Amino acid sequence: MQAFSNCGLCASGSLLKGRTDFLVARRNMAVLRLSAACVQLLKDKANVFCRSRVHQRLLRLPEVGRSNTVAFSLGTSLCAVPFTQQVENLSHESLIRRASCLVTDSANTYLSQTTLALVDALTQYAKALHTLIALQKRYITSIGKLTPAEEDNIWQVIIGQRVEVSDRLEECKRFESNWMNAINICELSAEAAYNSGAEHACTATKTNLQVAQCKVEELRKISKEAEKKLAETKAEEIQRMAEYASSIDINDLEDIPEAYLRED
Repeated sequence: MQAFSNCGLCASGSLLKGRTDFLVARRNMAVLRLSAACVQLLKDKANVFCRSRVHQRLLRLPEVGRSNTVAFSLGTSLCAVPFTQQVENLSHESLIRRASCLVTDSANTYLSQTTLALVDALTQYAKALHTLIALQKRYITSIGKLTPAEEDNIWQVIIGQRVEVSDRLEECKRFESNWMNAINICELSAEAAYNSGAEHACTATKTNLQVAQCKVEELRKISKEAEKKLAETKAEEIQRMAEYASSIDINDLEDIPEAYLRED
């Protein structure tokens, strides 16, 4: 009897467990169905939302097209103004005026460089003249007071300075030739600028011409004054040498260096 009772209890337990598993399975199925329904609902709402957005965009297409058309037409009208201005600026008169301005710019640059070179050459020439004047005056005051060796040394320096003066003068002549060419070119370019209607370029070129000519003329005066002083110094040297020669015995003239009697 006990064995039968045990079997009955086992059967009851198995039946209870099976029923519990069945209930759990049904509950899981219900959860799955509910989840699937939620997912489907979300998908439906998403589709409806997307369709509404697309529909709104499609409805806005004519407005966008109209706005783009207006912007394009407006942009085209705005672009037409500089294009017309550019065509006007490419006229023959405008091109000639621009070319004349370029010519005056180049002429002014050439004038500036040649003026600077000539001014520097004239300055160095004037310095060389003043140095030679100082050397000859020093020699004049020492005539008859130096030994033949000292006189020879002084004359070596004087002769070297005379060579430098000659070289500086040749340099001035070379740069002056370039400067005169620049003057002529500037005058022609100023006239061309005036005839083409570029009055500002013409005025600027004439102003540069006046400044360059005044500067060069100032240095020329300084050089001329130095040349005049040098000539006076040479005359004084000749007179001093004549006095010195008359004050010594004729037999002592052989001791006078040949450079003393040289006339430059």
